[in-house]
Amino acid sequence: MRNSRVLVVDDEPGIRTSLCGVLQDDGFVVDAVADGEACLERLQAQYYDVVLLDVWLPGIDGMETLSRIQEIPFADRPMVVMISGHGNIETAVKATKLGAFDFIEKPLTIQKVTVVLKNAIQQRKLELEVQRIKEERKPRIIGESVPMKALRQQLALMAATNGRVLIFGESGTGKELVAHAIHESSQRSREPFVEVNCAAIPEELIESELFGHRKGSFAGASEDKVGKLRKADNGTLFLDEVGDMSLKTQAKVLRALEEQRFEPVGAHEFTTVDVRVVAATNKNLEDEIARGNFREDLFYRLNVIPFYVPPLRERIEDVALLSDHFLREYTTAYGRKPKELTPEAYVVLEEYPWPGNVRELRNLMERIVIMNPQVRVDARHIPLNAARRAVFEKTVERFGSLQEVREAAEREYILKKLTEAQGNVTRAAELLGLERSNLYRKMKSLGIAPKEG
Repeated sequence: MRNSRVLVVDDEPGIRTSLCGVLQDDGFVVDAVADGEACLERLQAQYYDVVLLDVWLPGIDGMETLSRIQEIPFADRPMVVMISGHGNIETAVKATKLGAFDFIEKPLTIQKVTVVLKNAIQQRKLELEVQRIKEERKPRIIGESVPMKALRQQLALMAATNGRVLIFGESGTGKELVAHAIHESSQRSREPFVEVNCAAIPEELIESELFGHRKGSFAGASEDKVGKLRKADNGTLFLDEVGDMSLKTQAKVLRALEEQRFEPVGAHEFTTVDVRVVAATNKNLEDEIARGNFREDLFYRLNVIPFYVPPLRERIEDVALLSDHFLREYTTAYGRKPKELTPEAYVVLEEYPWPGNVRELRNLMERIVIMNPQVRVDARHIPLNAARRAVFEKTVERFGSLQEVREAAEREYILKKLTEAQGNVTRAAELLGLERSNLYRKMKSLGIAPKEG
């Protein structure tokens, strides 16, 4: 705890002087002020780990000062320990509710103060670590393309609202990530985010999954179950693949949205909730309405704020950013050395149409991290044959002579055999039907390094 910063706030000069002296001897860096206004001014200018704050102060009292300290952004906010010579349970409870870490009664003992300070500093470190982990896990919408910048701008505009959201987009585009980002940017971010995959739950169980059920309400209901709507109370309910929900369930969901209440299966009383609904679909719901597969009134209830997540082929300039992000993510997760993609590898990735969208790219980067020991990831290490053919065809168009085309073809074929031989030149020479020395000469003439990674 050495060098931790402590601010003493007390209107009695003797207490300020004695606390400063003893705490400095114990290794703390200590400052002292006489009132709440001076405390708040110091906190604007300097970071402190803990504030020792007297309840009874001239001007704004300790409780009001404590309340204002809680308005400081989390990363800069110190822990507060209240001290008082006229303490009682009611005051201690109020201080705790306002955010104080602990409450110490006067006369103070050095041992008691030191122990509480050290506990407060340890708690602060834990809270900062938890916050850091939360920030790392926060959904990140990656991309600098025009569609993604527009999507982030739309997110910022509706962050403070409770409007229902309907997210459209192909499978694998990141609709769930957008739903998480909507929740995290909303006023409900501290409350639950509860997901229901409407396509994955059997029709006979989806009502129970959404609304819960009472014991004995149907075969297999051996105990009461709390539904996802109840679990999402005060938070966000994410209805993924809402277009796959049956018409019967749609009717009940519509009623629950309109009334913010529902009946669990087998119950005869209503449960009231406050839930924001975010839905997503890879279907054209207007076409589904025309076919009679989706309720028009539910569509308009859900589609208050529409979000469109573009497919990866419509934001191909984001492929490099996403590839680098996923490589870093998986090299860290699997404890591997950092990898980098060569310019040729980026060309391969950007030529590919990505039918599986971001999900396919993510899976590919994971496979590369697991299966390829090379540090530099070249085009031949990327198992996207269609893209490689497209790149090669474009490369051929650039050549002016038959000799250049032949050399390019030879280089591609030798690289392929080297990959099959896992970089072993002797084995590659056997696969090519060449002498090892001849292959070395050929590789040198074609600019192929004998060993990579």
